[in-house]
Amino acid sequence: MKFDHIIIRYGEISTKKRNRKGFVDKMKAHIRWSLKDIEGVVLTANRERMYVLLNGVDHKPVIDRLKGIFGIQSLSPAIKIERDLEVMKTAALYYLNHTLEEVNTFKITTKRADKDFPYNTDEINRALGGHLLRNTENLKVDVKNPDLNLLVEVRREAVYLTGEIIQGAGGLPFGSSGKAMLMLSGGIDSPVAGFLSMKRGLDVEAIHFYSPPFTSERSRQKVIDLAGKLAEISGSMKVHIVPFTEIQLLIQKQIPENYSMTTTRRLMMRVADQIREKEEAMALITGESLGQVASQTMSSMFAINEVTNTPILRPLITMDKTEIIKIARELDTFEISNLPYEDCCTVFTPASPKTKPKREKVNYYESFVDFESLIEKAVSETEILTVKPGQTFDREEAMEDLF
Repeated sequence: MKFDHIIIRYGEISTKKRNRKGFVDKMKAHIRWSLKDIEGVVLTANRERMYVLLNGVDHKPVIDRLKGIFGIQSLSPAIKIERDLEVMKTAALYYLNHTLEEVNTFKITTKRADKDFPYNTDEINRALGGHLLRNTENLKVDVKNPDLNLLVEVRREAVYLTGEIIQGAGGLPFGSSGKAMLMLSGGIDSPVAGFLSMKRGLDVEAIHFYSPPFTSERSRQKVIDLAGKLAEISGSMKVHIVPFTEIQLLIQKQIPENYSMTTTRRLMMRVADQIREKEEAMALITGESLGQVASQTMSSMFAINEVTNTPILRPLITMDKTEIIKIARELDTFEISNLPYEDCCTVFTPASPKTKPKREKVNYYESFVDFESLIEKAVSETEILTVKPGQTFDREEAMEDLF
């Protein structure tokens, strides 16, 4: 069937009141960016809906792109017709006769957004249903489980007919909730945490801690590839690559081994927080899941959190590993994360890390070491890369000078 419009329904945006326009504008901009290379399509929006005028373009590739955009609750390929009952009858029969699926039972569901329309929903349902029954054979009404549920939306400007509702990505429009910094390792969890944060409307930049020669160029590239996958959602992603070798070597030398992991995480937080401040972000994001490893126990997080007052978002905190892996597979990051290149979190893992570290003890151990100068050096020497989806990365060309 040839559809002329796609209906875009809002998710949580519809619950917003005075600030709804800001959310709608954010989503509209992202939709336009997503469809920019499809010639002919036109996007319009109002408080309740958006519409894509197809102008002869096949609806399927357009819907494939729209399905991944945050803020969209559902989509429907539709026919736009006049606000006239006879025209509606003719269009309903046309829709039935041209649908690809075999239809033995049907239902009419009318939503009358315009209460000034001269017929109420029951009258429209009966008129259209009766017309279909009179002009077809062996067709029956089934209000509970129909083969075709023909949706009729009566709006002020027109009537829209559709028989399909396609689930959207949900969430909030990208960038509508502010900016946060994702602590992106090469593992399975942190890319998923980034994705879920973006789904809640956050503009996300990544921070990666890199410790050559203990971590290889391939481990660095793995993180860039993961950022590239997240950039498929946002269009691009800025990645801050922090040289962390000197700090880690000093930790190994000066901090008791069973507390070295706790101090490492605390130093990462301190560095990340300074980068966050420079980038004017409002939160840090981690891929921590409660109890998954020694540094992710409640006691460990309590000790680590002490070094910052910045909100630390942990989208995976209550998830099982199987749930996280499922999302990673859907994101197409799982295979990249499983590449056998270690990051700085794994190469220096102690044999028996403390699972219940004490704040007073870690503060005592750290009091004998001057980390401040190394933190400042790591922040000042951080590389900033802008990663785009499908980009062949050239390290020299992509690196930006901080000054």
